Amino acid sequence: MNSNLRNQDSTEDERRCGFMREAIGLSRESVGAGGGPFGAVVVRADDVVGRGQNSVTLLNDPTAHAEIIAIRRACESLGSFHLHGCELFTSCEPCPMCLGAVLWSRLDRVWYANSRADAAAIGFDDSAFYEEFSKPVDERRIPMTRLLRDEARATFEAWQHSTGKTPY
Repeated sequence: MNSNLRNQDSTEDERRCGFMREAIGLSRESVGAGGGPFGAVVVRADDVVGRGQNSVTLLNDPTAHAEIIAIRRACESLGSFHLHGCELFTSCEPCPMCLGAVLWSRLDRVWYANSRADAAAIGFDDSAFYEEFSKPVDERRIPMTRLLRDEARATFEAWQHSTGKTPY
């Protein structure tokens, strides 16, 4: 490998590590502020377009995970609900909810530091969620019952035939 390629790889590794260190720094700040040990940044090219820290207990909001907050801020910053061309750097492998947000936002890539096993080892075990998703609806822990499907389908049909919709 020529030295220019090695230098490019080294520079790119340094760039990635810098963004990951920012996510880790946000997780450390979150712990200091009484939040959970998670931080995340959304990056487009070389710019951070969204930052987030776990604020579940601080905001009394179970959806206030670092990744969700970073994605919301990135979408607001970019004026788009799609984050094509962006990458997420997060201090921990995304939980099921955050993975859903990653997929819905169409991020190009996720970089993470701690694994879900590391998170489980300190009390953030999501294995029950993964198990729950694989069960049929009628076997889930929280009862789920379909109600007023025909009325709700009318709204779906109206959206489907709308000429002014924004598909996502």
